[in-house]
Amino acid sequence: MHNISRVKTGLEKFVSERPMWARGKHFGLLCHQASVDKNFIHAKELINAAFPGALKCLFSPQHGLNAEKQDNMIESADGWEPDLSIPIYSLYGEVRQPRPEHLSDIDIFIIDLQDVGCRVYTYIWTMLLSMRECAKAGIEVCILDRPNPIGGLEIEGNLLDPAFFSFVGLAPIPMRHGMTMGELALMFKKMEDLDLDLHIVTMEGWRRSMYFPDTGLPWVWPSPNMPIFDTALVYPGQVILETTNLSEGRGTTRPFEIFGAPFLNQGKIFRELEKYRLPGFVLRSQNFEPTFHKWQGKTCKGFQIHVTDRKQYQPYLTTLAILSAICTEFPGQFEWKEPPYEYEFEKLPADLVIGSTKIRQAVEAGISPEELKKLWAEDIKKFDNLRKEFQLYH
Repeated sequence: MHNISRVKTGLEKFVSERPMWARGKHFGLLCHQASVDKNFIHAKELINAAFPGALKCLFSPQHGLNAEKQDNMIESADGWEPDLSIPIYSLYGEVRQPRPEHLSDIDIFIIDLQDVGCRVYTYIWTMLLSMRECAKAGIEVCILDRPNPIGGLEIEGNLLDPAFFSFVGLAPIPMRHGMTMGELALMFKKMEDLDLDLHIVTMEGWRRSMYFPDTGLPWVWPSPNMPIFDTALVYPGQVILETTNLSEGRGTTRPFEIFGAPFLNQGKIFRELEKYRLPGFVLRSQNFEPTFHKWQGKTCKGFQIHVTDRKQYQPYLTTLAILSAICTEFPGQFEWKEPPYEYEFEKLPADLVIGSTKIRQAVEAGISPEELKKLWAEDIKKFDNLRKEFQLYH
């Protein structure tokens, strides 16, 4: 247990400072099981204690209030919070944004979610959809900011092509965005010209160079397949495997770090990747049998990614390079998955996640990582300049 956390989250500041603009107001709280303070006490309890009677309802994102739902398109129903006697409205069920009747009893819509710093992780899009509805309803929005677990310096990948907007991407940002929820909220407000009273309760002590272990905060999994910080490090690349017939390690104890398929030949992939000398990780042969999901009960020949240098490792480029090697070596057996994916029933899931047909085709063509990187060099420059305007931390 940490005695004193070096970083103080937006939640901890909000309940200790009790800002004037929040007093006497009624709240709705969008949260999940990772919405805790340094002592693992949940936001709903802390806010209820600091503002007695103010909390009127809870909202839950994908995976449910307690992060119990495994996969995408597995919905949560509305529910009831017995300790506080208030309703829980699911924003990953019949609807993915709050309904007007959900907002009718509240003045401020509070968001306290732990993000993982990757465009396809859906909590940032639940935030954007909620901001849009609150703007229409004249409800204030408050973001209780939290660390980007994979740091705020590095950004990686192409900007999402608007042709592939979906619930895994509703704005032109790169796969690894290097921003916090609060910073993204400011950016979305400006991008969409939302008429919205937006409060950001910033963190104390967070710096852009920090990775989650540097914060002194406890890791509570924000979704079932994000069990540890190491998962977040590889996720901005390995999430692409969801759109293929390779196992992304669901049904193992190290999802996303472990991957493979029965048809792979590890030696061939090693030889292909050795040419590129990609930095910051070791790929180690690992056979495994998923207990559920793709290739359930079958022996997959694969690998575990061991990140040896966080600053050097490029998750997006690394996974694309691995996929490129697999496309080259196993053309008859490797497949991209067909729709649906995250409520999109026509477009190829890989294009939604990668956000560009051009990049997917380059991977299929076996283009080198060096050439791949050139495809998004301009995008990264553009985004880096754009995000400076919204940065709340150094």
